[in-house]
Amino acid sequence: MWFEQVLFFVAGIGALAGALGVVLLQNPFYSVLSLVAHLLGLAVLFLLLHAEFLAAAQVVVYAGAVMVLYLFVVAYIGGADEPLRPESGGVALFGPLFAAAIAVELCIAFISSGLQALDTRGADLGPAFGSPGQIGELLLTDFLLPFEAASFLLLVAAVGAVVLARRRRGLEEVGTGAATEGGRPPSGRREPPTETLEVRV
Repeated sequence: MWFEQVLFFVAGIGALAGALGVVLLQNPFYSVLSLVAHLLGLAVLFLLLHAEFLAAAQVVVYAGAVMVLYLFVVAYIGGADEPLRPESGGVALFGPLFAAAIAVELCIAFISSGLQALDTRGADLGPAFGSPGQIGELLLTDFLLPFEAASFLLLVAAVGAVVLARRRRGLEEVGTGAATEGGRPPSGRREPPTETLEVRV
């Protein structure tokens, strides 16, 4: 019993530290690695809840496949040296205040719901709760639309990342050849100097 309690606190602290690292780290690569640590902590919490299938899906699908996709996108786009937030202005001041307001609201909601459930036994769950069959049935019946929306969201994010990377590196100009804009070379390129030879007779 004490091992599960210690593991719960270790996994909870690891999940919170990973989530904070996603927000606070400046380097996008390290931010994605922090998200991997956060997902692994959630997988341990699922194991403590006896939800083995959810823990395996958390590791294989999210910490594995989706994080590999994120790392590929970060490595493809690059830009780790660019600042992620503006140096000055109203947005830089409004962002932390907005985040603090959301954090206070979430804490109030969590604490109030937790206090109401102290004297209760919780929901009556059957022995098949959280099984792969029940999760698959819910995903294909009641939660079909959110499930498909999440898949389309990941697809759009991957396509958008590739498009942004092409525009950033000027790869769209490679396929079109030496296309010019108004007789001038495309933006971001310099025309090599040409030397003219005069022949006098």
